[in-house]
Amino acid sequence: MVSHSPISPQEAADRLAIRDLIDAYAFCADSRDTQGQMALFTEDTLFEVFMDAKATEPSQVVRGRVDLFPVFDNLNTYPVTMHFNSQSRVEIDGDSATGLTYCRAHHIIGAGEGRQIMIATIRYLDRMVKQDEQWLFSNRKLMVDWTETRPCHP
Repeated sequence: MVSHSPISPQEAADRLAIRDLIDAYAFCADSRDTQGQMALFTEDTLFEVFMDAKATEPSQVVRGRVDLFPVFDNLNTYPVTMHFNSQSRVEIDGDSATGLTYCRAHHIIGAGEGRQIMIATIRYLDRMVKQDEQWLFSNRKLMVDWTETRPCHP
């Protein structure tokens, strides 16, 4: 069993704001709000994608908020996506925080008889900072543990 020490109202507010940040990322992805998703990151952000979580080097590296557009806009290649965030751990140190969040992402591919679903299990390793009373991602590592693709019946 995990024991919890009392936390201050400020830490509680920060924890809630960080969880809102994590969930906003998924919501923006699924609603195709590319600009909203980009706004969740610092100007000088580092976004790294590891299509194989065991790889030592990322498959893709994006530096800077403005360069995130094609990454997030690429979700438009799927007719539908649905990201489910689950457990997460966050450590807060003043105006910075680190976190780990598990996610299961569903992506519909194609249409009609050939329609498929690709399910990815993802771990996000995050560094976040509080700027102007708002929590933002300063570094997000998207780690794909495994994927599964199978027929999806309409």
